[in-house]
Amino acid sequence: MLLLHVYPNRYTFAQPERLSIFPNVPRDSFRDTFGNDCTRLIAPAGVLALFSDGVVEVDGRADDVDIHAIQHPIQELPVETLRFLFSSRYCEVDRLGPFAWATFGHAPTGYQRVQAICQFVHQHLRFDYMTASSFKSAYDAFTERQGVCRDFAHLAITLCRCMGIPARYATGYLGDIGVPFNPAPMDFSAWFEVFLSGRWFTFDARHNEPRIGRIVMAYGRDAVDAALTSSFGPLMLQHFAVWTKEV
Repeated sequence: MLLLHVYPNRYTFAQPERLSIFPNVPRDSFRDTFGNDCTRLIAPAGVLALFSDGVVEVDGRADDVDIHAIQHPIQELPVETLRFLFSSRYCEVDRLGPFAWATFGHAPTGYQRVQAICQFVHQHLRFDYMTASSFKSAYDAFTERQGVCRDFAHLAITLCRCMGIPARYATGYLGDIGVPFNPAPMDFSAWFEVFLSGRWFTFDARHNEPRIGRIVMAYGRDAVDAALTSSFGPLMLQHFAVWTKEV
């Protein structure tokens, strides 16, 4: 199963998005419960190549900031946000709840509380590609104090949920627009969104600053729901490349 499409009905395309699969096997498409566009196929034995490309129009503005955005009492939250309050595979709300309340329980609420959480995670974890693991949870990252972008997102999401703030995982493209050039190979990026003042706000605990040109591919409770590829059998990744360039 593939989540290699840009999140539907969110963006305007200057060049249509195209997902190419070699060999050209039959496939079907569906939209999951998080609104993500998914492709399902049976991969034949041998090499399978996936290629997705397109030109997306973005408004050139950085992520919205509103330090006055309020935190909703849980009883007033829209029903569709409630699932983003609970523990999930990588976000152990029950294990980190006492720490979250002791650390952030006396901080300002709303946007400023989320920013305090981001600041903590940004300083607490060390980014290191060599520590990436599909088994690492928010609690693991918290105790090991290192991880990759998904671990930064998982820990921040968990701490927000501990404080009664709906938080959802987001994955997608993030180019180096408006920031110093990074010569390292690109990768997909993970960040998160929280529900405040009746809408979703973007936060990024790894970079900890508003960025330009985020392109969401998938949402979920954590990386399980937003996995860009899911296989049900043995699979070996031979080559992987991501590009997000300003044109």
